[in-house]
Amino acid sequence: MVKKIARSTRQRPRIRTLLAVGATALTLATSAATPLNPAPRQAAAAEGDGKQILTVAVAQSVDSLSPFLAQRLVSTSVHRLVYEYLTNYDSKDNHAIPGLAAAWKPSPDKLTWTYTIRENSKWSDGEQVTAEDAAWTFNKMMTDEGAATANGSFVANFKKVTAPSPTELVIELKKPQATMAALDVPIVPKHEWEKVGDFSKFNNDKKFPIVGNGPFILTDYKVDQYVKLKPNKQFWRGAPKFDELVLKYYKDGDAAVAALQKGEVSFAANLTPAQAAALGKAKNIKVNDAPGRRFYALATNPGARSKDGKKFGNGHPALLDPKVREALFAATDRKTIIDKVFQGHAVEGEGYIPPRFSTYYWQPAGDQKIDYDPARAAQLLDEAGYKKNGAGKRVGKNGKALDFRILCHATDPNDKAIGKYMQEWWGELGIGLKVDCLDNVSDPWLAGEYDLAFDGWSVNPDPDFVLSIHTCGALPATPKDTGSTDNFICDKKLDELYAKQTAEYDETKRADLVKQLQSRLYDTKYMNVMAYPNAVEAYRTDQIKSITTMPSTAGNLWGQDGYWSWWSAVPADSAGSAGDNGSSTGLYVGIGAAVVLAAGLGILFALRRRSTAEDRE
Repeated sequence: MVKKIARSTRQRPRIRTLLAVGATALTLATSAATPLNPAPRQAAAAEGDGKQILTVAVAQSVDSLSPFLAQRLVSTSVHRLVYEYLTNYDSKDNHAIPGLAAAWKPSPDKLTWTYTIRENSKWSDGEQVTAEDAAWTFNKMMTDEGAATANGSFVANFKKVTAPSPTELVIELKKPQATMAALDVPIVPKHEWEKVGDFSKFNNDKKFPIVGNGPFILTDYKVDQYVKLKPNKQFWRGAPKFDELVLKYYKDGDAAVAALQKGEVSFAANLTPAQAAALGKAKNIKVNDAPGRRFYALATNPGARSKDGKKFGNGHPALLDPKVREALFAATDRKTIIDKVFQGHAVEGEGYIPPRFSTYYWQPAGDQKIDYDPARAAQLLDEAGYKKNGAGKRVGKNGKALDFRILCHATDPNDKAIGKYMQEWWGELGIGLKVDCLDNVSDPWLAGEYDLAFDGWSVNPDPDFVLSIHTCGALPATPKDTGSTDNFICDKKLDELYAKQTAEYDETKRADLVKQLQSRLYDTKYMNVMAYPNAVEAYRTDQIKSITTMPSTAGNLWGQDGYWSWWSAVPADSAGSAGDNGSSTGLYVGIGAAVVLAAGLGILFALRRRSTAEDRE
């Protein structure tokens, strides 16, 4: 994927779920006193026009309402509600199910894929959805770098996309591509989007309602205030049960939790251990502690560079030495992070894919594994030429002290807590660490102006996207551009393994390649996956009667690979239930859901997907 967005025009799009930890909440209210201040009333006590309003309080800022640009979890979650993808993921077990495409099949050589576009899908302005809309969406991404910003990796291998008829979409590939039933790309209406000029700058946030064909219609948006959506009465699976869905921006997670306790808020996600413990004892509140989709990592700056070979940023040169990177990882106690920071609401991290996705989950073994070993860390630093001076500080051959900076999300209590532990652990080795907790980490990250960073992505059932962000092709075209890279990693072996897994249709062989790729990423020591956090969330049972988790057994509600939770949610005073979609609609979420695996937003939550990106979800 390539991006043409200048740094000065837009924050770096991310689905980093870390931005939202401990601060995301949902509010279920009735008639609002103001658009930003819903009256603190029970859902059943609707007044005025009797609307049931489900308000989602989010800590992440929307990076863009354009599905061609958005990568943060909150943004891609909105797009899952507004636009249909060709396929979706079943809420029970994540297998591919029909979306906009009612069916799909490959040619014998699997280089041509034909999708049957359903006839019962309409755009919210009344226009019929056709295969031409999907063909136009993909072709625009194939020919316009700005339009390829968020999801370009999905079409990089496309040779030709056509629509022979209103219900037939044909995609021809250059070589086999295993993600053809997992193209997480929102399909947009051609008759609306063909009017757009510069896709790299168009954020789709001026004209409402936004035309879509998903379960909700986006009706209004204010930056860092709210996103408003109403049910799409024409949605082919059936309309959502709530009359309005509002995503309201909350910077302070404690305020959202307090609102949940008062009945002003219906659902709160990304709870801290203390918040979860307190809410677990509250009346009419259930806590869901379940495996999720994200990982939490320590990332290093390997030297920011662009595809044209130019270097930029001000990353610490010591981090170019793999011995120094390994020393930092060996000096990081993951067990303490799990026990003291997450207080057991997470699993110790190792591989890049969370254990929730067992097919692709990988663990290092034997001598490959980097355990917490301060003595080994000290030895590595000595070998790298950073000896302790009389004051106990590590200094290089130039006499300069070994001091690093780490980007920290100001809204994430985990970042701050772990940063303090690192200052202590690394300080004993003679390394200085400045923890930069910022409201906006995107700009310095994009500019390569960091040494280390707290990183995290929500992983999709198909891991292709989160693997693609570490390829050389994800680097920005020039230092002025915005690539889709996560941390400027460019490694030939990684690229080779990525290409092989993408082209492998045999599930067992592909899973093995994905594990080899994770092993290679682990060995480069650019990233240290420290934890797989649980999805710790709570909701009011006197406001939400039933709601669908994903997966149906020990699954999460916020940041799903689909729209099941908010589409299926039934108000507590409603006798109805969402239509049967073959998922776990109507499932009550229990407090004791399994916590042995990892969870998460993305990014966050995504990615995406990046999500999805953060996910992108």
